Amino acid sequence: MNLILEALSWLGRGENWLGDSGIFFRAGQHLLFVFLVVGISAAIALPIGLFIGHTGKWKNLVLSATGAARAVPTLGVLTLAGLWLGIGWQAPLLALVALAIPPILAGAYSGVISAQGTTVEAARAIGLTEKQILTQLEIPVGAPLILAGLRSALLQVIATATLAAYTANLGLGRFLYAGLKTREYGQMIGGALIVVALALVCDFALGAVQARVNRRLGAQKASVL
Repeated sequence: MNLILEALSWLGRGENWLGDSGIFFRAGQHLLFVFLVVGISAAIALPIGLFIGHTGKWKNLVLSATGAARAVPTLGVLTLAGLWLGIGWQAPLLALVALAIPPILAGAYSGVISAQGTTVEAARAIGLTEKQILTQLEIPVGAPLILAGLRSALLQVIATATLAAYTANLGLGRFLYAGLKTREYGQMIGGALIVVALALVCDFALGAVQARVNRRLGAQKASVL
């Protein structure tokens, strides 16, 4: 209970929110870094997942790659990347991209294959090209699962991006490391609460987008029927 009170006291002090080392600045750093990681991961994983889902080629690659990648400890990858790349933001970027790719890849693949079946065969029968089938049928129908993969990746990266402070003066993880080093546990817990709050806000926002996509998809199906 005392630690919670210390964390609330730390959060309640105005000087902890302002300046280049304040909560606002660190939270902005954290989010920018998270969006950079997820953006790079999506640029890599989405095209691969869509291609494999549409063509059916190398589908075992998705299962094996996602399973193997999830088994790799992010801190271990970060340590190896840090030894290779040195101190800075590049090592955590590499480690977190490796963490974010599997759920995005799995979501894109699952989304595309969820649309396949007689509908796709009918689309081919009326003369739609493979590109048209992918962009006009499979991606719209699979959008909820694609968004679910992005949502999962974003939440994982928000939580794990605290490790960026392991090799770089970056993000909300600095509060956790500084609090642990100086035994200011109120600062440590307060920083963790900010990370949780960011994750909840982002999850709520993406959940609202996903629910809207689901409703629109449901309305389209109902109009067809």
